[in-house]
Amino acid sequence: MFKFKKLMAVAAACALSVAAFTGCGGDQQATSGSGAASGEKILRVGCSADFAPFEFQDETQKEFQGFDMDLIRAIGKEMGREVEIKDMGFDGLIPALQAKNIDAIISGMTINEERQKNVNFSDPYYEAGLTMIVRDNEEAIKKFQDLKGKKVAVQIGTTSAEEVKKIEGVEIKELNTPADCFMELKANGVDAVVNDKPVNEYYITKSGATGVKELTEKLTAENYGIAMSKDNADLQKEINAALKKLKDNGEYQKIYDKWFGGAKK
Repeated sequence: MFKFKKLMAVAAACALSVAAFTGCGGDQQATSGSGAASGEKILRVGCSADFAPFEFQDETQKEFQGFDMDLIRAIGKEMGREVEIKDMGFDGLIPALQAKNIDAIISGMTINEERQKNVNFSDPYYEAGLTMIVRDNEEAIKKFQDLKGKKVAVQIGTTSAEEVKKIEGVEIKELNTPADCFMELKANGVDAVVNDKPVNEYYITKSGATGVKELTEKLTAENYGIAMSKDNADLQKEINAALKKLKDNGEYQKIYDKWFGGAKK
């Protein structure tokens, strides 16, 4: 994980203050409306809302914001379901799904073989990849192989953590949120942060962060998917059908443009 869990309150409030970048596991709920209409089926969706621009809490808005949030609400609308969002720690999402506390997960979650042992995924809805942020005066680190002997911050439970562990000689700090990772870099506690490319770009451009830079090399290419229980093939088919319709009718592209600009996905 797109895996930017209560993160950036968009540009104005995103200046790396502790208040703007904390709070990811509060087991809080927000719904996409005032409540389901009589007889309307609710789609309970888990996320970790500290992953801007995919899911985050904007203190000026009642509902969770972000690309994933807009997308899942649009999917729910196509399915004729009211979407209820539940915020929790990223590492608690799959256990919550398996315990039937939620019906689906959308949280910048990378589709990989290990997760596919425990959940079914929708068709991919976003292609990401891991990039690195370093301090802007850093000259010794230009690519991932330069991380040997360095300290690197990653978010716990994410593919960033898994992939960096494969690099020999790296000292890893696993922290709760991307915000924690960025603050650790600014405080000189680590030499680099590895996270999903859109998260890193959003941090730099929307928060007005200074003193850091993103390196262009990608460590991986990843696809994000919506996760569902292994025994819920019907829901998987419904979500895939709704996602396809949104791509065919242009609604997906509108949501994409809102959060990432005009590049075609």
